[in-house]
Amino acid sequence: MLHKIWLGFILSAFVASCYQVLVSGNLGAFQDVMQAVTSMARTSVDIAIGLIGLLAFWLGIFKVAENAGLIAKFSKVLEPLLCRLMPDIPKGHPALGSITMNMSANVLGLDNAATPFGIKAMQDMQTLAPIKDTLTNSQILFLVLNTSSVTLFPIAVFLYRADAGAASPTDVFIPILLATSASTLVGLIVTCVIQKVNLLNKVVVLYLLAIFSSLAAVILYFATLAAQQLSEQSALIANFALLSFIVLVLISGYLKKQNTYEQFVEGAKQGFEVAITIIPFLLAMLFAIGMLRASGVMDAVSDGVSYIVALVGFDTRFVDALPTALMKPLSGSGARALMIETMQFHGADSFAGRLASIMQGSTETTFYVLAVYLGAVGVKHSRYAVGCCLAADFAGIFAAICVAYWFFG
Repeated sequence: MLHKIWLGFILSAFVASCYQVLVSGNLGAFQDVMQAVTSMARTSVDIAIGLIGLLAFWLGIFKVAENAGLIAKFSKVLEPLLCRLMPDIPKGHPALGSITMNMSANVLGLDNAATPFGIKAMQDMQTLAPIKDTLTNSQILFLVLNTSSVTLFPIAVFLYRADAGAASPTDVFIPILLATSASTLVGLIVTCVIQKVNLLNKVVVLYLLAIFSSLAAVILYFATLAAQQLSEQSALIANFALLSFIVLVLISGYLKKQNTYEQFVEGAKQGFEVAITIIPFLLAMLFAIGMLRASGVMDAVSDGVSYIVALVGFDTRFVDALPTALMKPLSGSGARALMIETMQFHGADSFAGRLASIMQGSTETTFYVLAVYLGAVGVKHSRYAVGCCLAADFAGIFAAICVAYWFFG
């Protein structure tokens, strides 16, 4: 399915460019699209190079943690849940530990650690794949949870809102958590229904109740804090957890009389190899996305939605923030730029400015995640993964619109 969407992006961009030249008289349309292709080609390499250091460091730490037995211990926390949601992963398998680490890093908003852990999880699950170039059920569910992952501390959104002059930059905190929770829940339900996983299992229900109860407690606590306090405390908690994990790993390895230095270097070498491997996959996806944006397709879709909404008599205020939602699955930097532009044009405390902020924090960059993770394991056939991920994205966007009207309408 992914290759059809990819080809659809390119053909749509070509048709839109032809329309601009032949009908609108924009003779520079083809040049704009080709410049976007060139720019994205450089960007794909820049991203991979930027990932080399992070991948090398975290895979080095992961190697030490794995040999020290810490990953196996961490996996025990979510093993009962994961073994029921992902029955093709046997108990005690290393994939359970790397999945747990990835999900923990995502929840804390530690993107620099989440991606390497996610790549390691995909590689571990790949050892169980009967067909090496096709995603397994567990890999698909893992991708869906990643692209819709709940992040407790969307600090970047708060900082951009502060820069844009928002009176209370964190007033979108609870709406973001509600929207991203809806995205994750819908993604989980849709994928499990397709895979015929029983979500009404007693263990699954108890885990989900515990997770969402904890999430509600966090929301209630942080909702009482001022903007400065929330930013400081969330950053403190996330960075303390990260640093403590690094120290714990190295000390555990030392106490087990292991050569942690050599183990770290061995793991770090894998980071370099993985970063180089994902470049072609990033390039293929990013240049298609660049063409789509430069050709004006995104603007045309947004204008079309606005026309239809106005035609049926619904409130059209949400349409001003829609470009951010449409761009988010395609490009994180593009969505961020559109969010900032929306706040600058309409105001950070306008309905559109707040909604764009909620949309930015409600889901992940789906096609970037797919390109990186599929590239890391060399998978070509994504099966129904794209559809499930986009269903979660749609749920997050729809929930973002609903909670924006609820809180700020």
